[in-house]
Amino acid sequence: MSDGRKVFVVTGAAGGLGWATVEALAARHRARFALVDMNREALEARAAELQARDIPADIYVADLSSEAATAELVSELRGAYERVDLLINNAGITHRSLSTQTSNAVIRRVMAVDYHAPVELAQGLMAELRAASGCVVNISSMAGWMPVLGRAGYCAAKSALHQYFETFREEVRDEGVRVLMVYPSFVATNIDRNALSGDGGRAQHKQSTIGQVRSAEWMAEQIVAALQQGRERLFPRDKTLLGAYLYKLAPRLFLKQMVKNFRVELEVARAQG
Repeated sequence: MSDGRKVFVVTGAAGGLGWATVEALAARHRARFALVDMNREALEARAAELQARDIPADIYVADLSSEAATAELVSELRGAYERVDLLINNAGITHRSLSTQTSNAVIRRVMAVDYHAPVELAQGLMAELRAASGCVVNISSMAGWMPVLGRAGYCAAKSALHQYFETFREEVRDEGVRVLMVYPSFVATNIDRNALSGDGGRAQHKQSTIGQVRSAEWMAEQIVAALQQGRERLFPRDKTLLGAYLYKLAPRLFLKQMVKNFRVELEVARAQG
C-alpha cells in the first residue's frame, strides 16, 4: 500500500497517551496511521474519527502479551506497508503489588507487553524502518531508572526496554534508523487505572504519585516536539528526575524516601496478608 504518505504505527492507540499522540501527529503530518490495540470497538471508533478528517487509518487488533499474536501482527504490517516511518511502542501494562505477592504469570505478562513486544515489533519491521529512514519511539518510564515499591515487575520491564534500545540505537544508527526513548513520570492514562493486582485481577488501591500528574495530551505534545527536534531521549523535568539522580548518588537515602512515599503498598500488603 503506497499513496505517498508516511506510515505511522502506534500501539495502544485506542485511548490514553497512544490516542493523544496520534492526534498530535495527525495535526502536523500527512500520514497513514496503523492503529494497534486489543479493543476492536474502540479502534474502529478512532479510525472513523481520523477518516472523517480524510486521514487514512487501518486497525490491527492484537494482544501484545502473546508472542504468537505479536508475530502475526508483524506479518500483517509487513504485508500492508512497504515502509514504516514511525513505530511508536506505546502499549503498556503495570501492576501494583509487592514482588512476593505477585504471580509469575503477572510478571511474564508485564514483561511481554512492556519489553518483548516492542523488541519483536522493532526487529520484525526493521526492513520497513530502513526503507523509510524511520524512527522507533519507545514509551518507557522513570521506573526504568530507579526502584518503585510495588512495581518490581514493571521496573524490571522498563529497565530492560531502556538497556535494549540504548544498545539497538547504536547498532542501527549507520542504517538511518533512529530511536527516541521517552521517560515519563506520572501521566493520567489507563495504564494505572487498569493496573494488575498480584493475582492478575484489577488492583483495588489507588496509585501513589509524586509531583504533578500530567495529562496525556501534554505528554503527547512533548513527544512530538522531541521528534521534530531529533532528540534521542525525553526526560521529565520534575521530582522524578531529581529522584533518579538521588538514587545514583545516594541510593540509601533515595530508598528510605521511596518507602515513605509509597508506604501504602506495604500497608495494602499487610492488610491482604
